[in-house]
Amino acid sequence: MLWVWIGVAVLALLVLGIIGYGLVGALTRLRREVEGAQQDLAPVLEQLQATAAHAEAVAARRANDG
Repeated sequence: MLWVWIGVAVLALLVLGIIGYGLVGALTRLRREVEGAQQDLAPVLEQLQATAAHAEAVAARRANDG
């Protein structure tokens, strides 16, 4: 009976190890994708910030002129 419990424990540890390995791999891929997306979107964000600053300047000029 002791051998059965040892086998169950070893099997449970094996399953947990496989699940953990899969999760670590998935987190690594997710981190890589997020970094890639940040690099891809950085120029777009800069352009949006410049456009917003320009829009604020135009709005302020119109408020002062009007």
